[in-house]
Amino acid sequence: MPGPLGGTRVVEFAGLGPGPFAGLLLADLGAEIIRIDRIPGTGASGDAARNPVHRGRRSLAVDLKNPRAVETVLRLIASADALIEGFRPGVMERLGIGPEACLDRQPALVYGRATGWGQSGPRAHLAGHDINYLALSGALDPIGRRDTGPVPPVNLLGDYGAGGLYLALGVVAAVLEARGSGQGQVVDAAIVDGAAHMTTTLQWKRSTGTWNTARGTNTLDTGAHFYDVYETSDGRHVSIGALEPQFYAELREVMELTGPEWDEPRDETRWPALTARLGALFRTRTREEWCARFAGHDACFAPVLTLDEAPTHEHNTARNTFVERDGVVQPNPAPRLSRTPGEIGCPPPAPGADTETVLREAGFGAEEIALLRKEGVVR
Repeated sequence: MPGPLGGTRVVEFAGLGPGPFAGLLLADLGAEIIRIDRIPGTGASGDAARNPVHRGRRSLAVDLKNPRAVETVLRLIASADALIEGFRPGVMERLGIGPEACLDRQPALVYGRATGWGQSGPRAHLAGHDINYLALSGALDPIGRRDTGPVPPVNLLGDYGAGGLYLALGVVAAVLEARGSGQGQVVDAAIVDGAAHMTTTLQWKRSTGTWNTARGTNTLDTGAHFYDVYETSDGRHVSIGALEPQFYAELREVMELTGPEWDEPRDETRWPALTARLGALFRTRTREEWCARFAGHDACFAPVLTLDEAPTHEHNTARNTFVERDGVVQPNPAPRLSRTPGEIGCPPPAPGADTETVLREAGFGAEEIALLRKEGVVR
């Protein structure tokens, strides 16, 4: 049975960051993705072909700077439900395949655009990366410990969370709308917007005076002793998130925290000292020894696993959270649907691996394909 997006056709222009991740989400959920790669040797076309973020696609290699490429691409788009691209504003328009040209060819097309700064605004045409978009959104400043600067959360929060996830959601929402209205539209998925949207609760807390601007002094930002990461005697780490009273009580039981100083967990003046006390206690045993002590206790405890360890943890193996395909360990599709689950499709294709097949399906004849190859339009 196909995934929930079976029958949905998406043309993806190869790139980096949020665009390919959105393509992964859509492909895992059953969408047919045709990725337009650059002809090898003419420029970057994304990560290596083995990168599982590119799985579940077919690849067509096109020289987008060739004048004949425009009509080739527009013929592919004519039968698509959606398009996703991650170039700077104006690039697709200069190539002749901007929203106006594509919607003229396919009026119900959803044109998904992933950028850092968005399609408008004074920074729209400036260069930037994940860290810059988070910085401007207000999402980066709260991340970090007391008396330290902000800590970049790799590129998970920006590129993938605020970028790729929001782009995929916007595309799916617009495709659903287009099926009723018959009209397409542009999805402007800016990482700065998505990251700002994620701070909704924090903005509310600031407006009500329940969030401190000082980093590392709040309940959820390592300020509280009962919500933090602690080092163990073997140099590894464990996480504690005992926010509610019943979980805090379990934490006290396991750690044997019997003194009266532990009785008022919400007293912020005590947090630094209690954090230091817990830190010293956690350093008395190894990570696995603490796992054994917390076993059977509902104290909101979990070991901090490395990327190598996570796939083999018993919980992840029981849920088949990870799988090895083509020699590469990778996560299975998420979220899980009970009746029409997603699945991992074909391996990541090399650029141009499916050029002839895709063109034939789009109505190109053998002579046309041969001519396009001869002229260097496709490979």
